[in-house]
Amino acid sequence: MTQRPTPLLDRVNWPRDLKPLTLEQLATLSDELRTFLIDSVSKTGGHFASGLGTVELTVALHYVFDTPRDLLVWDVSHQCYPHKVLTGRRDRLHTIRQKGGLSGFTSRAESEYDVFGAAHASTSISAALGMAAARDAKGDDYSVVAVIGDGGLTGGVAMEGLNQGGYLKRRLIVILNDNEMSIAPNVGAMSGYLLRIARGQIYKRVREEVGGILKKLPKGERLAEMAEHLEDGLKKALVPGTLFEELGFKYVGPIDGHNLPVLVRTLREAKEYDGPILLHVRTTKGKGYALAEKDPVFWHGPSPFKVETGEVAKKAAPPSYTQVFADTLADLARKDERVVAITAAMPDGTGLDRFAKAFPARTFDVGICEQHAVLFAAGMATQGMKPVCAIYSTFLQRAYDQVFHDVCLMDLPVVFALDRGGVVGADGPTHHGAYDLSYLRVFPNMHVAAPKDESELRNLVATALDLGRPVAIRYPRGAGHGVALDAEPKLLPVGKGEVLRVGKDGVVLAVGDPVLPALGAAERLAAEGGASLSVLNARWVKPLDTELLAQFVKPGTTVFTVEENAVAGGFGSAVSEALDALGIAARVHRLGIPDRFVPHATQAEQRAELGIDEEGLLRAFRTGTAGAGVVPLRARVAG
Repeated sequence: MTQRPTPLLDRVNWPRDLKPLTLEQLATLSDELRTFLIDSVSKTGGHFASGLGTVELTVALHYVFDTPRDLLVWDVSHQCYPHKVLTGRRDRLHTIRQKGGLSGFTSRAESEYDVFGAAHASTSISAALGMAAARDAKGDDYSVVAVIGDGGLTGGVAMEGLNQGGYLKRRLIVILNDNEMSIAPNVGAMSGYLLRIARGQIYKRVREEVGGILKKLPKGERLAEMAEHLEDGLKKALVPGTLFEELGFKYVGPIDGHNLPVLVRTLREAKEYDGPILLHVRTTKGKGYALAEKDPVFWHGPSPFKVETGEVAKKAAPPSYTQVFADTLADLARKDERVVAITAAMPDGTGLDRFAKAFPARTFDVGICEQHAVLFAAGMATQGMKPVCAIYSTFLQRAYDQVFHDVCLMDLPVVFALDRGGVVGADGPTHHGAYDLSYLRVFPNMHVAAPKDESELRNLVATALDLGRPVAIRYPRGAGHGVALDAEPKLLPVGKGEVLRVGKDGVVLAVGDPVLPALGAAERLAAEGGASLSVLNARWVKPLDTELLAQFVKPGTTVFTVEENAVAGGFGSAVSEALDALGIAARVHRLGIPDRFVPHATQAEQRAELGIDEEGLLRAFRTGTAGAGVVPLRARVAG
């Protein structure tokens, strides 16, 4: 489908171009902006439903405020595509989430209008409050606006920001974009609380009507004044929104987030308010595209699709690691009623939506609360349950202290299923699981494993649940290798690797998804007459199989370690430390993710750039066995 005409939007390249427009023209512009987004994302894929829901809000914000002098802070920023279009990036939207193209999130490196980079939830209020405090310290007067969704508001750090914001009394505008969704439907008491606020509109209407009637009666002004003394109690009984006022914020709303005249008027009033104010804006996720309105979870981030039918292009592929994990967990749960599953607002992304269909009472979605998720799991573990926390690798970083203090320190049997381990593709550096092997292996009692394929994942899940200790299993995003799955999961020996190939000219120790590419590269190197390398699948980063190391690595042996994790402190570092402890001075090449952030691209492009796909590993093996090895480990330590 070709791009549909958008004549008014064609004249708007920057927020200043909005200023001369009438409210009627803004409504037309919003319709055209929504049309442009639908047509554009249908070709590229990307975040979709969230942006459609914030079109009018985005237009109104840039119309009322003087951006970029006034600061807009977007929480998560899935919804920032309309913002990008209105801030000079419309002609590049077709590059979004592609190598060398626009980021799918706000990025300070990309535009001065992106004042804070975001992709993890619940950060906007604290960041905006910091900006407001800095403004006041400088004696300036610009406005600071944080836009946070009702899903983001479930995160503890959002409440911490509200708590401090109400205490400091700085001039700050918080916009609560309430669409009853995060990526998945919201859960928990906060979701129900916001719904009760929306239903509390009846209070406002009754209050206004009663006040008007009283003032028309004899001595009505006095009666109205007496009624005001009763208002606090009545308001607390009927309007849950008083929580925000008790925290120190003036509360306004809820208001229709698709009504431009109301939005513009309310934002102008908020701009003049001298203190913290929270605007509760009700929007519809997926607004303007019927299929996305009906199923905003599926349409959160679709692949390219046909606008007319909603048909999404699908490629034949083996089951994903996510699917294999979820189905395996369900198989094990059928045999052991102690197995429970926990996710932090990502049931679909982690596969636990599949598990929940079979075991709804044993599936817990705690909202965007990773710290709570880990603590909740720890509490269940103390009572004999077998909790499995399915959390993206990048998001578990938010619960680092809980993993240490509340699981490892007490040696509790919590299993961490870390989806999206390694590079993740178009979501980019905020979502890469590049550090879990490094940040988890340092804890006593923690066991860390990574499967070479989906069958090994199945067996590792069973092994982890049987072990009765803290265990983290990390696995990549996307399809598996298409290997046959064992009908019944098997228990694997803890801390033991496997020999995949025996050679005489060096050793490759690989872990996780790079194992099979490393094996392929070693086979090709031998076939072309190059060095013959042994290939070992480590399986476990901790405990490491030191017996296998000692068997294959001798003084002077050329060793390649391969991982899809940061080289700093990762699997290769663990191997180097183990060799040093064994007194073996080997020549070690550590291959993995270097000390820099990996930009968004496809996973294949990222792995090729990092040199950890089969072609890159073949080049590294050729070079490393041609006399270009690194300094022996003991020499490096001594030097």
